[in-house]
Amino acid sequence: MTNIILCGGSGTRLWPISRTSMPKQFVKLFSKQSLFQHTLQRNAQVCSNQIIVSNSEQYFMALDQSDELGCKNNRYILEPMGRNTAPAITLACMALEPEEIVLVTPSDHLIKDIENYIHAIKQAEEYARNNYLVTFGIYPTFPETGFGYIEADGENVKAFHEKPNLVTAQQYLATGNYYWNSGMFCFKAGAFLDELNTWAPNIYHQCVHAYTNAIKEPIIRIRYEDMISISDISIDYAVMEKSHKVKVIPSQIGWSDVGSFDALYHELPTDADGNTLDDNYIGFESSNNLILSDNRHISTIDVNNLIIADTEDALLICQRGSSQKVKDIVARLKNQKTQLPNIHLTTHRPWGSYTVLENSEGYKIKRIEVKPGKRLSLQKHLHRNEHWIVLSGIATVTVGEETYNVLPNESTYIKAGEIHRLANGSQTPLIIIEVQVGSYTGEDDIIRLEDDFNR
Repeated sequence: MTNIILCGGSGTRLWPISRTSMPKQFVKLFSKQSLFQHTLQRNAQVCSNQIIVSNSEQYFMALDQSDELGCKNNRYILEPMGRNTAPAITLACMALEPEEIVLVTPSDHLIKDIENYIHAIKQAEEYARNNYLVTFGIYPTFPETGFGYIEADGENVKAFHEKPNLVTAQQYLATGNYYWNSGMFCFKAGAFLDELNTWAPNIYHQCVHAYTNAIKEPIIRIRYEDMISISDISIDYAVMEKSHKVKVIPSQIGWSDVGSFDALYHELPTDADGNTLDDNYIGFESSNNLILSDNRHISTIDVNNLIIADTEDALLICQRGSSQKVKDIVARLKNQKTQLPNIHLTTHRPWGSYTVLENSEGYKIKRIEVKPGKRLSLQKHLHRNEHWIVLSGIATVTVGEETYNVLPNESTYIKAGEIHRLANGSQTPLIIIEVQVGSYTGEDDIIRLEDDFNR
């Protein structure tokens, strides 16, 4: 059985902790591991292979976090843009033999009851062997209005329902045969493709065209012009709501989509006063607060039922129970054309990371860390000069036709317009301070001439 892991999504309801460049599935919220890493580990117990569907930016985070777990044989399909779950799953199934059974899972869900989870998958696998498309329904514990529902008669699906209002959700719970739609599936790759071709032939043929044209070695890379021509549609709309071959496995698996700070609060350990545990937090006569801090110390006095999410460049404070409105804050920030919804001060790259220490008119200061054996692209800038000061490690610097080493406490200078490259050929991390000076210091002032990562 192959696990198809869907790594798309930006997790904006967990802003400012989660952002487009570091979505919630890669944030290490649970036991110093990410939801993506938890997904890899639990599904490795039932699946012998993984196909990870991601975009180009998130690919390198997925690769790094897989390597941390010793998972080095994953296959990757890289989408230049997201077109929802139906195309992502279809492209992955096209990379497999028709009889291969797949377990499709999001990368950003939390599952705590692993024993029941494995049991549910084994049940689903039996149906899948008989060419059914299987979905997993979660026993609802409260009238949630943020999930879709599956109406069932035993393991037979009667209908899929959109996110309800509160009254309708309460009626679903009272009826007793409605389940939260988990977004997890199990089926033969060929059986799914056949049903897709039956019920959404346009999607099927668009994906056939995109997969045929893809660059396939060593990573399957879908071309932008092919991806953008595929309709944006979920697997539920495309297939599951129409097919007559759908079964549901009612599941009690300790599931959460961790889709909001309110959901996250219930999954984190708390102290005797109901405050989430954080080494940077001290509360005085405060209770039932969710506290998340990157580095800053936070103290509260006489406050209750708050969400406080603090990062280096943004702070969110809201009442518990109101965190679904975070998406409205993100929408306003996007309208203001700020980068706050997209990037943290620390940005991860395939070669390492950089942290913006100061950014002002005419200059920017960064701390750059380059992994052992990695190098940045061969590039030039039109609007800025760069000063590099080595803090630790050995920098191998190329400027024009010249290549030389820069040692700790030494520096070098690159004029605007000069072709240059920074590399770390040693076995230890390279850390430098970069001072950019010029009329424009935006990240889009990079002209790449050669790149190890095909960006």
